[in-house]
Amino acid sequence: MRSFRRGATGPAVVEIRATLRKLGVLDPAAGSGESSGDEVFDAATELAVRTFQQSRGLTADGAVGDETWRALVAAQWQLGERLLYQTLPDPLVGDDVRQLQERLLEMGYDPSRPDGIFGPATARALAQFQREVGLVPDGSFGPSTMAALRRLGRKVVGGRPQFLRESANLFHAGPALAGKRIIIDPGHGGTDPGVTDGGHTESGLMFDLASRLEGRLAAAGVAVHLTRGPDNGFTDAERAELANNLGGDLLISLHTDGHHNPLAAGVATYHYGGDNAVTSTAGERFAGLVQREIVARTGMIDCRVHAKTWELLRRSRMPAVRVEVGYLTSPSDRARLTDPAFRDTVVDALLAAIQRMFFSMEADVPTGTFDVSSLRAMLAGR
Repeated sequence: MRSFRRGATGPAVVEIRATLRKLGVLDPAAGSGESSGDEVFDAATELAVRTFQQSRGLTADGAVGDETWRALVAAQWQLGERLLYQTLPDPLVGDDVRQLQERLLEMGYDPSRPDGIFGPATARALAQFQREVGLVPDGSFGPSTMAALRRLGRKVVGGRPQFLRESANLFHAGPALAGKRIIIDPGHGGTDPGVTDGGHTESGLMFDLASRLEGRLAAAGVAVHLTRGPDNGFTDAERAELANNLGGDLLISLHTDGHHNPLAAGVATYHYGGDNAVTSTAGERFAGLVQREIVARTGMIDCRVHAKTWELLRRSRMPAVRVEVGYLTSPSDRARLTDPAFRDTVVDALLAAIQRMFFSMEADVPTGTFDVSSLRAMLAGR
C-alpha cells in the first residue's frame, strides 16, 4: 500500500475518511466531496489522522501508510461484533481481539501479550476457558463464549496480570548473562538505507553498532542473533517472527532518527504500550535502563522513554525496545555516531542495561558505572 497524505484523492481516501468518521476523530460535517467526485485528503483529514496515530502509539506524521491503515481497520472492531477464530497464515487482528486477550488475562488464562492478534496462544487460552465453563473447547469466540465471559469475574489479584507474568519470567531466567538469548535488530537494510546525511546511512551505522554489541555479548557467553546481514533487510513483522522463533530473552532494535531541523538531537528509547494497548512492563523497565545508561555514559540529550505500538514491538513475544541513538541529521549527533569510540561507548551502555535487566541489583551501583566485572565481583562475594 502506498502512503496517503494531504492532497491525495481517490477511493482509498474516501474509505480513510469514512473510517475516521466512524471512529469519531473526523467531524462528520468536515468537507464531504462525494457530490463532486473523489474526496480529498485535506487539512481536516490530516489532523484526524494525527489524532488517531497519537492515540494509538504510532508515529504522528499525518500520513496513512501500511501501519496506520492496519491500525484503522483494527480499531473498527469491538468485542462481540464478529466471530473470532484462528486463521493461518494471516491471523485476525482488531481491538476486539485485544479486549478478549485482556479479559482472559484478568481471569487467569495466558493468551500471551494482549496485542490484538488472534494467534495460537490466544486460541489455546480461549479453549482452556471454554473447557472449564462447559463449552465446546474449539478456541473460537462466539455468542455462547461471550455470554460465559460476561457471567464470570476476574481471578488474578495482587497486580496487573501481564506484569505478574513478565516479572515471573524474568525471575526464573536468573541473573547470569551466560546462556541468555539476545536478538539484535539493526534497523532498515537492503534497499532501505533509513536516514541518510553527510554521506552516512542509518542502516550502515546501526549494523556496525549491532556487530560490536554482538561481539561483546558473545564474549560474555550470550547466544546472539542479528535479524539481518550487512546487505539485506526484512519487514518488521518478519524480524519479530524470527525473534519469536529463536526464543529470544530480549530484543534490541537499533536506529537513528532524522528531522528537517538540524537542531533536533538526542537519544530516545521506545517500548510496547499506549493508551489503547497494555504496556509491556518488562519492556518499559528495559527501555528505562537502556535510556539511563546511554544518557549517563554519552551525555546525549535525553529525549526520554516512550510507549509505541510499532509492529516490531507489538509482535515480539519477549521484552523489546527500539533505541533511536541520536539524529543523523544533527551535525553534533552525526559527529558522534560516525566515531567508532562513541559507538563502543553505546555498546558499553547497552551491555550494562542488559545485565541490569536480569540482575536484581541488591548491591546496586550508580547508573553509568555498572559493568560485567563489577557483577562478577558481587556474585563472588556471596
